[in-house]
Amino acid sequence: QVLSLVIPTRLQRVTQRVLHRLFHTRSYLFVVLHVALQAAVYVEYTWEVFVYCWELEFHLLLLLLPYLLLAGNLGCFLLCSHANPGIITKSNHASLMKIYAYDGVLFQKGIVCPTCNMEKPARSKHCSFCSTCVHRFDHHCVWVNNCIGAFNAKYFFLYLFTLTAMAATIAIITAAFLIQVVLLSNMMHGSYVDDQGQEHAVEILFLIQHLFLTFPRIVFMLGFVILLTLVLGAYCCFNLYLALTNQTSNEWYKSRRYGCSHHLTLQHCDRQVVYKNVYSKGVWMNLKEIFKPPIVVERKKK
Repeated sequence: QVLSLVIPTRLQRVTQRVLHRLFHTRSYLFVVLHVALQAAVYVEYTWEVFVYCWELEFHLLLLLLPYLLLAGNLGCFLLCSHANPGIITKSNHASLMKIYAYDGVLFQKGIVCPTCNMEKPARSKHCSFCSTCVHRFDHHCVWVNNCIGAFNAKYFFLYLFTLTAMAATIAIITAAFLIQVVLLSNMMHGSYVDDQGQEHAVEILFLIQHLFLTFPRIVFMLGFVILLTLVLGAYCCFNLYLALTNQTSNEWYKSRRYGCSHHLTLQHCDRQVVYKNVYSKGVWMNLKEIFKPPIVVERKKK
């Protein structure tokens, strides 16, 4: 509101359209950004780290592991982005209505989607990005430009796992290379003279600065993939928790309204509504449901 006083109205409208286009509609921008970042990391890894590690006689299988993970990740990425997440149509609506029961708290019977003009099956949600209702809706992922639902959740889980493994593997190999350089140079037992002419033993900060000046792109890439590993690792653990408890991101977020004590019994102080996760069937069956979602087989009439 403050900026609107100094920014022209026409510029505000253009900015709103651009932001809406980027963050509220399906767009390939984040897919392109994802591919560009992945390509930049692998070009640097191939151009410098792989070559240096090969000269230092690192095991070939270890050096090729990031490429094997990349092949698997690209396959999962394509499957996740192009697979039908579980779009609810008039032809499959009746069968999808029979798969999950309404819990009476997060999902109420008789709620009609105003856009699709159909009753919402339990665990479904209308995606504003794709303008469709999705069966067992988890979230809309901008990085794959598709919804994550019942029928592509397994691909997303494998995509996330391989992406985390890629970042971690490159980080480990790069860190091992830099450690090997330090050990071979015997730098830790050396000393340096500061601006005042005083001699000091080599410290960690000096060592990092020296490595950054010697291998700037490699050290920058290492920092990036370490950060990526931590962020992706945490998100991967969160998705594993959701899978083992048979929850979606949408359900987990909605259940926070009813308290934060335990995912099976959550209570809202004002409404006195008790939420219970009725979809959990045990760890093994919950995990199995991700890779083999339940379907209703219609019997043919004789």
